[in-house]
Amino acid sequence: MSPIGIFDSGYGGLTILDAIRHELPQYDYLYLGDNARAPYGPRSFSVVYDFTRQAVEHLFKEGCQLVILACNTASAKALRTIQQRDLPLWDPSRRVLGIIRPTAEVIGTLTATRHIGVLATEGTIRSDSYRLEIEKLWPGITVSGKACPLWVPLVEMGEAQSPGADYFVQKYINELITADPLIDAVILGCTHYPLLLPKIRRFMPPAIRVIPQGSYVATSLADYLHRHPDMEQRCSQHATVRYLTTEDPQKFSQQARLFLSQSEIQAEHIVL
Repeated sequence: MSPIGIFDSGYGGLTILDAIRHELPQYDYLYLGDNARAPYGPRSFSVVYDFTRQAVEHLFKEGCQLVILACNTASAKALRTIQQRDLPLWDPSRRVLGIIRPTAEVIGTLTATRHIGVLATEGTIRSDSYRLEIEKLWPGITVSGKACPLWVPLVEMGEAQSPGADYFVQKYINELITADPLIDAVILGCTHYPLLLPKIRRFMPPAIRVIPQGSYVATSLADYLHRHPDMEQRCSQHATVRYLTTEDPQKFSQQARLFLSQSEIQAEHIVL
């Protein structure tokens, strides 16, 4: 078995897994959530890199030939170093991909004003990864970022649809739009945020396009496998999925139901 590895610091990556499985249901997947050490957002670059490297190494030991960092913080703070420093030592034939570039690749086609916003965690905003990636691909686009530190806790506490979440959703959106009134497209740069979509769309000005990452990551992965048949042939296809967590597996299974439509999720505990 050579499943496609999906890694996140917690639960949000399940929204990416869901989108990928919808686009590519035939493959086997192995999801790893480092829930015991989440969140990664406030942590330093070196700590995020160390934690992410440990997770990728574990997924490789489980047989994964391809690993997706379904975590914006890990993609921002660890991906490049793992690709350049670690992969050549571990196995140059394996691959680790992130989730920032797929959205950056298409954003230029989704904005008319060439002013876009990014709503994300503090760590992702501080890394400036979206702006740097977008400027490489689409020179001249203005990128404004806004950290939304309370959105992840709201989602994980099951309050995403509660009236109490309204204030904090509206607050961060208003602050982003005030910073740049020309914004006409907003990237949701955290994998938890799709669970807040009804409220985000409610408080976002109607002329502004809201862009969750999942479908773009899934399309990008499908294109990658099409362009790399050698890798595609190394990924097993039995339509299975396993879940690993560094936290209590029963707690993971309960929380995962917030992010996935499945009613029964059996997780396994691991130590990194």
